[in-house]
Amino acid sequence: MKRLFPVMITLFLVLAVVRFEGGIQAAEQYPAKPINFVVPLEAGSDGDILARPIAQRVSAMLGQPIMIVNKPGAGSSIGYREVHDAKPDGYTLGLALATIVTNKLQGIMPYDHRDFTIIGTYATYIPIVVGATKTKRPFKTMTEALSFAKANPEEVSIATSGVGQSWWIATMAFQGGTGLKFNIIPQPGAGAFSITQVSGGHSDLAILALGAAKPQIEAGNVRFLAVFGSKRASPPFDKVPTFKDLGYNIFWESTQAVIAPPKMPKEIADKLAKAFERAANEPDYKKFVAETNAFSFVTTLGKSVDFLDDQRKVARSIMEKAGILKEK
Repeated sequence: MKRLFPVMITLFLVLAVVRFEGGIQAAEQYPAKPINFVVPLEAGSDGDILARPIAQRVSAMLGQPIMIVNKPGAGSSIGYREVHDAKPDGYTLGLALATIVTNKLQGIMPYDHRDFTIIGTYATYIPIVVGATKTKRPFKTMTEALSFAKANPEEVSIATSGVGQSWWIATMAFQGGTGLKFNIIPQPGAGAFSITQVSGGHSDLAILALGAAKPQIEAGNVRFLAVFGSKRASPPFDKVPTFKDLGYNIFWESTQAVIAPPKMPKEIADKLAKAFERAANEPDYKKFVAETNAFSFVTTLGKSVDFLDDQRKVARSIMEKAGILKEK
C-alpha cells in the first residue's frame, strides 16, 4: 500500500495537468461551431430588440454565428430552464432580465441568477408609460391620467408584462408610488403584447420600454406620457416628463444580462465576457441603446452577480408588499 501511494499521487497530478491543459485548449479553440442565444421573450419585445444587435457584434468577434432562439412564456422560465439544463460548453447562452431574480421569489423556478454562470450585463431599460388614443379615455398627459385615477379607483386599465416580470414590478412600483388603484392587466409576454393592447384601445395605459412602443408613438396610436426615474428620454422625446418631474419618487429598471449554464469553464466564461464587454462599449451600439431609451450598463462576471444580488433585494420588497412572495 505504501508503494501504491506515490503512484496514486503521481497519477492524480498527471490527470489534473491533463484536465487543466485540456480546458485551456478547449478555450483556445472555442468557439468551433454556432452558438445558440436563448431570448426568453417574444420576438420584437424590449429585450429582444437590444439582444439581436449585440449578438451580431459578438458573433463577428468570435467568428461563429450566434443564432437567436426566442422561447417566451411562464415568466421567461421556459428560456431560463433551457439555458440552465444545457451543457456548460459555451454553445448555449441566454438573455436574462429581472425575472432571473424574481421567478424564484414567486415560486416559478427553483433557481435564480446564482444558479447560472453570469457572463455580464450590457444595458438597462428604464420603463415608460404610454396612453391609448383610441379608448374612451384618451389621456393627453400623465397628470390628467393620475387625476382621473384618483377620482375613479381601479377604472384606469394598465397593460403590463406577466406577474413577477420586470414591467409588472414597474407597474406595482407605479401603483405604490402614486398611492392610487389601477386595473392592472398582465400579459402573457412583455412589451410587444402590452403595446398591442394599448395601441388597439383595449387598455388605457401600458408600461413598457420605448423600444417596443416607439413605432406606435410615431404612428399616433399611443401617447408617450411619462418616464420612470430621473432621466428623460433622448430627443425627440426629451419633452416628456419623468416621475421625478411630476413629484413622484418612482423608479425601476430592467437590466439585460448574458447568462450561461452553471459550472462553465472559467476560460470560456472569460472569453465571452471580454467579447460582450467590447461589443457593448462600441460607440454605435451605445448610440443604439440610447435611441431605445435604454442606458449603457456594462459589468462582467463577479460584478454582475453583485448587481443582481442588489436588484433581488428591491424586487423581494415589492413582491412581499404585493403578496406574491413565496420565499420564506
